[in-house]
Amino acid sequence: MKRVLAAFAVALALALLLVGCGEKKELTTGSAGITQRFTLMLDWFPNADHAGIYEALADGEFAKAGLDVQVQVPSDPATPLKLLAAGKIDAAISYEPEVLLARNQGLALVSVAAVVQEPLTAIVSIGSKHITSPAKLRGKRVGDAGIGYQHAYLSTILAHAGVPAGSVSEINVGANLVPAMLSGRVDATLGAFWNYEAIQLAMLKKRPNVIHMEQVGVPNYDELVVVVRKDTIVNHPDLVRRFVQALGRGYETVRSDPQAAVANLVRASPDLDPKLQLASVRATLGAFFPSNPSNPWGWQDPQQWTAYGQWMLSHHLISTPNAVLDASTNELLAGQGL
Repeated sequence: MKRVLAAFAVALALALLLVGCGEKKELTTGSAGITQRFTLMLDWFPNADHAGIYEALADGEFAKAGLDVQVQVPSDPATPLKLLAAGKIDAAISYEPEVLLARNQGLALVSVAAVVQEPLTAIVSIGSKHITSPAKLRGKRVGDAGIGYQHAYLSTILAHAGVPAGSVSEINVGANLVPAMLSGRVDATLGAFWNYEAIQLAMLKKRPNVIHMEQVGVPNYDELVVVVRKDTIVNHPDLVRRFVQALGRGYETVRSDPQAAVANLVRASPDLDPKLQLASVRATLGAFFPSNPSNPWGWQDPQQWTAYGQWMLSHHLISTPNAVLDASTNELLAGQGL
């Protein structure tokens, strides 16, 4: 593993020598009278994390960019990146770890913008369990969705806190994270989002405790990202650029008027609870934008991607450094590019 990481470091250094930077004045509107169809698949059902997408649709930002954006909802959250790689859709909303796993399988996919700039996945528990730190997981039952990297998150957190892994029972509860906590089947979950399930629990007066993973040993990563095929960037960079920058303007509008943005989201998906969505959007506003205000919306920290990729390599979640090299790019964001 040390040799793999060393090779990764050398390859990364060579790659960085080839990366240029500088501002680019870009055409972010489409050709007059020409509208291109662009299909975007979400990672899961429409929710507050996608508020900027529906805002850009409602405000006509995509239309101004010459795009007829069609949003699709997956029947299975495991399929968007597979459909993207197969050329069935133009872009997908996914997660940084899923992008690296897909690239490790040889899929030529690249993340072109971060929608949520930090992990939303957290350790969540109802207040009566008094789990306020990883040390208090000793002897407890922790539910997750049975995802490999979630198991690695838990192992990393426990090791960081000095808690024997054998003292914690890990239970696969699938997508039933909140019901598993409410029923007492588990004492906590790793996989619930602090901006969604934790808010649901708060609305139920369950006084949830939230432990943010990046604060207890797991490397920081971008929870939600926009992913396209590498060949789309090579052959149609302006198409991706127009989409990404119109999407960024949608999220800027969300920041300026969250309530109106939620109204557009709920109008598009009437089954959503407006109160929950508004609380979630407001909780997530800071995470929609880079911590450094001089960076444009969608910015992805190359060093963060490297550190997270090294963590995946060290936990045998991916096997090749090539999965990490050039996995993300900022070249299509506002003001970026050669």
